Amino acid sequence: MTSAPLTFAEVFALPLAVSMRTAARALDIHVQTAYRMVREDRFPCEVIRAGRKYRVPTLALMNVLGIEEFPIDLDYVQSGIQLALDVQHD
Repeated sequence: MTSAPLTFAEVFALPLAVSMRTAARALDIHVQTAYRMVREDRFPCEVIRAGRKYRVPTLALMNVLGIEEFPIDLDYVQSGIQLALDVQHD
C-alpha cells in the first residue's frame, strides 16, 4: 500500500534532504520502484548515498515536481491586486 502523495504545503515543510520513502511519496510512486530507479540510474533527480541509506535533496525533488523554491503567499497577491485597482481609480 502506498501513502497519499505529499501536499503542496507538506513539500515546503520538508528538511534539506529527505528519505527515499518521502521522495517516492512526493513523486507518487511506490518506494520499491524508487529504489529500482536508483539502481538503474533512472531516478529523476539527484540521490545521495550515505552509508546504507539514500537521501534526496529537497530542492532537487522540488525542481522535478516543478515547484518554485519560494511559495507565493495568496495574501500578497490579493494585496497587489487591490493596490493595482486603487491606482487605476485615482
